[in-house]
Amino acid sequence: MKPRIGIFIIAYNAVDHLIKTISRIPKDTYQQVEEIFVIDDASPDNTYYAALGYKHEHKMDKLTVMRNSKNQGYGGNQKVGYKYALERGLDIVALVHGDGQYAPERLPDLLDPLVTGRADMVFGSRMSHNGEALKGGMPYYKYFGNKILSSIQNKLTGLNLSEYHSGYRLYSMEALRKIPFHEFTNTWHFDTQIILAMAERNLRIVEKPIPTYYGDEICHVNGIPYAVNCINSSYKYYLHRREGSFMFPGIYTPA
Repeated sequence: MKPRIGIFIIAYNAVDHLIKTISRIPKDTYQQVEEIFVIDDASPDNTYYAALGYKHEHKMDKLTVMRNSKNQGYGGNQKVGYKYALERGLDIVALVHGDGQYAPERLPDLLDPLVTGRADMVFGSRMSHNGEALKGGMPYYKYFGNKILSSIQNKLTGLNLSEYHSGYRLYSMEALRKIPFHEFTNTWHFDTQIILAMAERNLRIVEKPIPTYYGDEICHVNGIPYAVNCINSSYKYYLHRREGSFMFPGIYTPA
């Protein structure tokens, strides 16, 4: 039985990029998925209306467009999307950023470990091959910051990931049901917390290389607080692991 797959496009102030991002989803992947859902996080620009217009112009029945009435934050908007995916009964969800920084063209390769049952979580890593991210336009300070921060986190967690900070992620919904993601932060280190929750349950995390692209999209991350929060979360994980307890106890069951 084929898994029911959803593509979750997270969007904030992405009016200049969102339509192109949707149009870059490979045709075979579009045929494979059950639903593509865009959740605009109360953008002050016309992101929501651009997506609605694209849906009607191209008669895309698979495209669902939603808008939060209030801004939920990066992590908060993911919570909204994963709850929706669970309620829809999907088996796999792929998170794609509406600004196009993470290539939709890579979806077939990233979906494969989940479709074939070889992973519980897949994420696209820009740091799998040394120096490739720099060739893709990643600024030096972000490249070396990513390397240093990921190295610290690996030492604290006992994991061996090439990076923790890519936003290109795909999940088995069965795995997400085991994680109390609704209790996680609404800000940017949500991504670190979800990795740690997966790891402490011994769920299978697979990294796949992706190209790096930096264009004219706006970065909303405040680097220093983000780094501090990532290290703090990883240190708490280290303490709980040493004590043999869970940092994120509980299982999420949607109402």
